[in-house]
Amino acid sequence: MAQTSGRFNRLARFGAVAMVLAFVIPLAGLAWGALRVPGEAAGVAFSSTALVPFSRSLAVALTASSLAAILGTASAWLISRSDIPGRRLIAVLVNLPLVIPSFVGAFALRFAFGQGGLIPAIPRFDGFVGAAIALTLFSFPYVTLPVLARLSVAPPAIEESARMLGSGPVTIFKDAVWPQIRPAVWSGSMLVFLYSLSDFGAVSIMRYDTVTRVIFSSRLSSPSTALTLGLLLAVTAIVADSLTRRRTARYRKSSADAVVTYPLLVWRWPAVAAMWLVIGLGLIAPLLAFGAWWIRGAGASGDGLAGMVQGLGDLVSPLLNTAMAGGVSAVVAAALLIPLGREAGRGTLLGKLGSRAAAATYALPGILAALAVVFVVVRAPGPIFVFYQTFPLLVAVYVVNFGAYSVRTTADAVASMPAVYPEMASTLGAGPAKRFFTIELPLLGPAIAAGGGLVLLSVLKELPATLLLAPIGFDTLATRIWDATGEGFLADAGLASLVLVVLSGVLTWSLVLRNPTIRTVRISARKDS
Repeated sequence: MAQTSGRFNRLARFGAVAMVLAFVIPLAGLAWGALRVPGEAAGVAFSSTALVPFSRSLAVALTASSLAAILGTASAWLISRSDIPGRRLIAVLVNLPLVIPSFVGAFALRFAFGQGGLIPAIPRFDGFVGAAIALTLFSFPYVTLPVLARLSVAPPAIEESARMLGSGPVTIFKDAVWPQIRPAVWSGSMLVFLYSLSDFGAVSIMRYDTVTRVIFSSRLSSPSTALTLGLLLAVTAIVADSLTRRRTARYRKSSADAVVTYPLLVWRWPAVAAMWLVIGLGLIAPLLAFGAWWIRGAGASGDGLAGMVQGLGDLVSPLLNTAMAGGVSAVVAAALLIPLGREAGRGTLLGKLGSRAAAATYALPGILAALAVVFVVVRAPGPIFVFYQTFPLLVAVYVVNFGAYSVRTTADAVASMPAVYPEMASTLGAGPAKRFFTIELPLLGPAIAAGGGLVLLSVLKELPATLLLAPIGFDTLATRIWDATGEGFLADAGLASLVLVVLSGVLTWSLVLRNPTIRTVRISARKDS
């Protein structure tokens, strides 16, 4: 028994170390390229060329992450705790904006609103405001999904006790619910912050100069500038991850087999209207824009229904490739990053190092992360170089680039996991392996699924790594959209975007949000005093 336990612990530690090294590789390549001439790197970092766009990046990232924290927490609570009608439909639709590529979503928002748009009554988004709104609308599900996962296992006894003591809904949320979901909110907000830092598409369409635009424009003319700014983003991500972890306390609660539901009474329909307003801005408006692109393109070409059928037929292969890449990457990330997530949740040195390396890698603009991997693989010995432009390497890059999702959601679940069950199992003689598979894994299941779902949704719309590392002829829906928009074929871009949203909806529902085992317990609402 002792030998088996030691073997399991060593295997888990080895898995965590291996994933830390995987996250460090692109960071090491970036640092090596940026610091070959230290004086030059320092000059770039402290020049107006870097400081002005970097301050803009921080401003838009902080704004988007703050708004996303509010929207994501509110939507998760309404879906899991309120009696609003159509909760399951809303649970799917509210997360779908996450799969829309930022450059396509921002372009659709500009097309949908303002003079000459589909809805001229709403002013056109632009500049800082437009970038912040676009990034919020297309990233707040990063908060919604982990908060939903945490609320699905939060014990109702604490909320029931607070209600019996005379507390109203606001007080119950502040004193009983918030302490349990706070780690998930902070983690999700951190992901939005990192996503906003690394985004290039939305800020470009909204004409807001940030550090990613400087990186993109200088990647060929001044590689040292691009690498130094990328390193600056990585350092910012490490600092932000450290600050977030300090604000995340550990709460060890018992898991729940039921979910509390609060009748909203007079606030029911305003809450429904607010949810559909968010869905309208983040999903329906872009969908209308996509549909308008296709209709105008089909009308101009005169192809009609036959053209649509042919267009759908041309998208079968990219659709299958997208689904395969997303599904495989999600499963691999969820499985391989469990050991590192456990270490991070327990606050070990290895876990802290891995969590910050994952955050730093995620903060890199996609093109820099992909180029770093290309740089390493091309210069690697023969046995590694043979993987260049193969599907396994593409999946590995996806896992490294988006692995921060799985690490953070698993770590937060471990930090909030009830300690009494593993302790009782240990007292009864169960070894580490048995405790993990029979107790820890079922309790961590919702968080692991949420992390894998975030990886899945991110892979579905990923572009730079796919363009650089995908096997020859391996097209995805995102690359088709990119090619179509670049060539001005808005009809093809609109149809591919619609198919991408439908695919993401099916996969999100089947892999992330469907939870038929949850039962509900109704609690009468009291007016908060």
